[in-house]
Amino acid sequence: MSGKTTPAAGKDGGELTAEEVATYLRRHPDFLGDHTELLEILTPPSERTGANVHDMQQFMARRLGDEVTRLRGQLGELIDTGRANMTVQSQVHGAVLALLEARSFEHLIYLLTEELAPILDVDAVTICVERVGDEAPNRARTAGVYVLEPHGVDSRIGQGHDVLLANDIPADPDVFGPAAGIVRSQALARLRCGKRAPSGLIAFGARDRNKFQPEQGADLLVFLARALERQIQGWLNLPS
Repeated sequence: MSGKTTPAAGKDGGELTAEEVATYLRRHPDFLGDHTELLEILTPPSERTGANVHDMQQFMARRLGDEVTRLRGQLGELIDTGRANMTVQSQVHGAVLALLEARSFEHLIYLLTEELAPILDVDAVTICVERVGDEAPNRARTAGVYVLEPHGVDSRIGQGHDVLLANDIPADPDVFGPAAGIVRSQALARLRCGKRAPSGLIAFGARDRNKFQPEQGADLLVFLARALERQIQGWLNLPS
């Protein structure tokens, strides 16, 4: 039984005696382990004073050392996460700036499908649009652009969702085309380019199976998708 319940008073209602404290600790040997914050304020013995007295100083030092190691580990993880976030932020900003260099809609698509991959440190970037009507083409004429079946965006990202991050997956050739053979993790973001435009998505694929993972934040990916939407609306004169 752990020492999570601490007696507040002695038998007579007054302060606890040393004997009562000792009796309580004998009955709850895990008390200090459950209340390690007390180790910072207790005064340890400087050395063993008898055969039955443990060296509390060594015990406290070990406990505090373990706590310092744990905190250092957490700090290291926070630093690594912060650096990774800054790297991704810089990559996304670079991608948006690259798209702003487009001189035409065709040039925008070229930049998107050919130039963004190295900037974002991925292996494939494609754009997909849903087919509207039976007369619409099943395949796009532009490399890196793919036509999906009606409601194909919802079926891949999920109805009501704007982003899907997935790792360790077989890639969809309807989304990644020939690059599907090497893609093992993906990030998909919905594109809403206006009321008159078909639903679409932008897809990022990586051969690293853990490049994209479901628990990762998607704010920067959404920002990139929104920036691309504005670009497409501007070049095609689409009402928002």
